[in-house]
Amino acid sequence: MPQYTDFPDPVRNNEDEILIFVKAAAIKHFDKARASGNHYSAVDDRKNATVIGGDGVGLLADGTRVFAFGNGMIAEKAVVEKNRMIKLPEAVDDATAAALPNAVAGSAMALRFRAGMKPGETVLINGATGFTGKIAVQIAKHYGAKKIIATGRNEETLKALLHSGADEIISVTQEDEQFISQLKEIHNTTPIDIIIDYLWGHTAELILASLKGKGSFTHKTRFVSVGAVTGDKIQLSAENLRSVDLQLSGSGLGSWAKDEIEKLFSEILPEMFELAADNKLKVETVSVSLKEIESLWDMEVADGKRLVVLC
Repeated sequence: MPQYTDFPDPVRNNEDEILIFVKAAAIKHFDKARASGNHYSAVDDRKNATVIGGDGVGLLADGTRVFAFGNGMIAEKAVVEKNRMIKLPEAVDDATAAALPNAVAGSAMALRFRAGMKPGETVLINGATGFTGKIAVQIAKHYGAKKIIATGRNEETLKALLHSGADEIISVTQEDEQFISQLKEIHNTTPIDIIIDYLWGHTAELILASLKGKGSFTHKTRFVSVGAVTGDKIQLSAENLRSVDLQLSGSGLGSWAKDEIEKLFSEILPEMFELAADNKLKVETVSVSLKEIESLWDMEVADGKRLVVLC
């Protein structure tokens, strides 16, 4: 559990770093997993106390407002690398700017670099009612998807996705046989090119089973794992893999190439901030004060919204 307390100001380690005065930082599954020591990027650092928050919005000494990746961003001040920050459009508020980038990294990077999405393709978003899933639906539409299929648990949020880019919705609360049958029918009518998966676990097993072939030619499908909200492991038969033209990959820290990270900062995020500024990319947030961090760390946030700490 994080504590709200005083500690020394962060110090620059070299000329490539700069101090910013933090205005807002989102609390993400990633931050909570790292803070608890359960994320794979924090396994070797479980015993060391640290300031949480891997990115956020802040002001430079000259008043320039930027989004930046760094360490210890859920604080009043933080040190960030100069080449890991982006000047923000005036029309984007602090909460939106803080919440959006992680979801962009969790969707655009998978669509562009792991799936190699092309305009006119059919995309399935598994777990589309979560915050990143809702952003993924909008970005897939922006990238020219011909058809977007959204799965999720919250019926109300699923239906709302039909107004933000989704063409068909599938509830994960129905019986397994019904889920597979509905997906097979869609796949037979409009073959699925790309699957962006935020759930893994049982629904991933059902989706992969629905793609299973019968010994004839099959449509190539690129399955990209981004999250594991419903379980870190699945059972996948070799027969399933051999019977279908399937590309299975993951998108996350450690899987991205250096040039892909550079494009995230130079091309992808600036474009998404402009879309948000023009109200063409919808972001829903719940804002709380930094002083309330201890009592609100485990706060339940409505499906599809992001908790943002205002500093």
